[in-house]
Amino acid sequence: QVQLVESGGGLVQAGGSLRLSCAASGRTFSSLYMGWFRQAPGKEREFVGKVNWSGGITYYADFVKGRFTISRDNAKNTVYLQMNSLKFEDTAVYYCAASRIATMNPTVRMDYWGQGTQVTVSS
Repeated sequence: QVQLVESGGGLVQAGGSLRLSCAASGRTFSSLYMGWFRQAPGKEREFVGKVNWSGGITYYADFVKGRFTISRDNAKNTVYLQMNSLKFEDTAVYYCAASRIATMNPTVRMDYWGQGTQVTVSS
């Protein structure tokens, strides 16, 4: 079992930055592929990005390319989502997720989920 706890959400003005963190406990973190997802009010949850076990490979949704960066620190059992140039439409609950399957495919089911952290971007 893996427990995921997100932090770092909050209120930011458009154009600003936030860094989300996701701390993992339980199963060996370094063997997991990690992803970030988000869900805006009234919308379905959508894929934001994913990182492989080492942090050497990342994959992003088109709408965040060039603005968001995922990284991980396996020594700290933590994955990060650095969000720059935030837009009003980035407002959502952001979820961290983990997968035991070694794939960057964004549609593959994730095995473990955090509780989410709210990000609100004011226009």
